[in-house]
Amino acid sequence: MAKFVLAGKADCPYYAKAELLADVLQRNLPDFHIHKIPVPPDDWKKWLEDTCASIGWKHSSSPLVWRELIDRGGKGMLLGGFSDFLEHAQGYYNITSDMNSDLMLKIAEENQATKELCMEEEVHRLKSLRPLHIWISSALNPVCYSLIPHLFTPGLFSGLPIFSLHLMDTSGSEEMLQALKMETVDLAIPRLHEVTIHSDQMLAFQEAHFIIFLDDQQPAGEYNDEQNDKDQVAEHFHRYGQLIETNAQKDVRVLVAGDFFINMKCSLLIENAPSIDPRNFVAMTTQLEYEARTQLAQKLSVKTSDITNVIVWGNISGSFHIDLQRAKVFRYDGAIRGPDGFSQHVMEMIYDWKWLKTDFRSLLHKHRATISSKTNKATAISTTNAILAILKAWNNAESPEEVFSLGVLSTGQFGIPAGLVFSMPVSFTDGHWSVRSDVIVTDELRVNLDACADELRMERDMAAKTLKNDA
Repeated sequence: MAKFVLAGKADCPYYAKAELLADVLQRNLPDFHIHKIPVPPDDWKKWLEDTCASIGWKHSSSPLVWRELIDRGGKGMLLGGFSDFLEHAQGYYNITSDMNSDLMLKIAEENQATKELCMEEEVHRLKSLRPLHIWISSALNPVCYSLIPHLFTPGLFSGLPIFSLHLMDTSGSEEMLQALKMETVDLAIPRLHEVTIHSDQMLAFQEAHFIIFLDDQQPAGEYNDEQNDKDQVAEHFHRYGQLIETNAQKDVRVLVAGDFFINMKCSLLIENAPSIDPRNFVAMTTQLEYEARTQLAQKLSVKTSDITNVIVWGNISGSFHIDLQRAKVFRYDGAIRGPDGFSQHVMEMIYDWKWLKTDFRSLLHKHRATISSKTNKATAISTTNAILAILKAWNNAESPEEVFSLGVLSTGQFGIPAGLVFSMPVSFTDGHWSVRSDVIVTDELRVNLDACADELRMERDMAAKTLKNDA
């Protein structure tokens, strides 16, 4: 079987003449096969130089013809230009070409027009894809390895979008990011259009529709005191906010997750991306909310999913307050039983007030650290589950009756100082969150909210001082 490749400038008359000769050969010889490569005239010179350099050929004009000794893409044997191809056809197959000059020029024009049309169609096809650009910062965090396989689950994002996933880690190695990319590609997710990796900030958040911030990982063996950590966070997220302002889509949605300075990070992003709606930035409280539900469920001998509507107020990774005024328990084995869907107030079922004031808070504050100390890893599974819960509620028509805790920018609700990113109860409707106005702030709760606000104000002021000193 004879397999030939014919390449040339799309507007070259000799490429047109070689093309017609190849068509005649293929039509009359069952074992003759030709693959054509019309190259745009502006790209021809570089294409020819690169092709010849990669194989070790010498050729300087259009067209270029070679014979492949195995299937297309294998080792090739150079024939040369049009004259060499014509001579080969005459010698081996006794077939020649008698195309006149006018016909050569006409076909060359048609080739050029067809090539331009194909290029326009390809550009239009790529534009019509309109992939959803998702960026993950601190992508070498163990949470990311757990998160990626679930990000493209049907129903998580409205519609059936095509995804472009961008993995960024400014403190990690290029080799580790490349390995993460390879594993992601190996998932063979049909709707995943591309995966890119980024180890610097220059092009961070380009065209981003969604950004997920995970905790930066400290280099092994390096210890930083709390003040140095806060200073580094302030500098990094001040810069990240500026990059979001410059590079991301104006309707970008940003989710800040992790264990350290979550409210402060979210606040810095909002301050440094002034053209983007502050409601598009949220700090994730959901993991902490679920951990609180777990402690309550164990106390009441039910499943974690049987506890609902627990509210977390304040500083997610600092001074927070767990509010049980709306919390309910289902399937509780108590004196009163009801049908499926029957619930009771958690506060009425827990009689151990001392446990609520002491052990409950203590267990909750050290819960995540206890898990990490046993595994020597971040709590990746529970963090992933919390991120997915927020993304699903934020992107779809969630029930407005379900209460979530979320760190959002205060506008003065519940007497919380405006301008602070503060965890408070929200509900989602049609892809947007709104603060619940039906929550009662008691005198005891007011004291706790004020204490949380004081701590957050202090963090904000310290971050502002750090940035001012660096300016």
